[in-house]
Amino acid sequence: MNTDLYDVIHRRRDVRGQFTGAPVPDDTLHRILAAAHAAPSVGYSQPWDFIVVRDPETRHRFHEHVSAERDTFARTLTGEAAERFARIKIDGVRESTLSIVVTYDPTRGEPAVLGRHAIADTGLYSACLAIENLWLAATAEGLGVGWVSFYREPWLAELLGIPAGIRPIAWLCVGPVTHLEKVPDLARHGWRQKRPLAEAIHAERWRPAAD
Repeated sequence: MNTDLYDVIHRRRDVRGQFTGAPVPDDTLHRILAAAHAAPSVGYSQPWDFIVVRDPETRHRFHEHVSAERDTFARTLTGEAAERFARIKIDGVRESTLSIVVTYDPTRGEPAVLGRHAIADTGLYSACLAIENLWLAATAEGLGVGWVSFYREPWLAELLGIPAGIRPIAWLCVGPVTHLEKVPDLARHGWRQKRPLAEAIHAERWRPAAD
């Protein structure tokens, strides 16, 4: 058994505050994008595209938008939840070396996408598999990745000139890091703890959670 893959899976973290800003070599970037592009996809539709964002002004504008959305979410919280969230850093847009925006094109492979006729979301699932491949490859390369989700899709589509009908499903901050935390940020800050594997496994049929 090759344990390297398992090691990468368990070392992977959603990075926020550990980016160094050091360069990412072009050949390294190509390898992680090639890994993403090798992901499985429904009907071999490959419905993803990757926008590499390096421009400081674009990233600055996105960071301002993210900060505004952070404030919007913060206003929904009270008490201890509000206090915990105030301590959590939600993005590394300014600190990371570059960003990769992953998009999903639901028309890719039409009119007949083999395997999607009964479950339309299998196309979206495919794009998420590409993200996971990218994330694991970046971890294996010694890079950190942070998925930013505090944004409005129409706003980001306009910022990057994404055509109508194509969804920007992930803004990924990418770059070298000082280290990867052993414990995920949200667990360290007490936002939520890891669910035991045993609770997620069901035999034959759905098993209700124990009281």
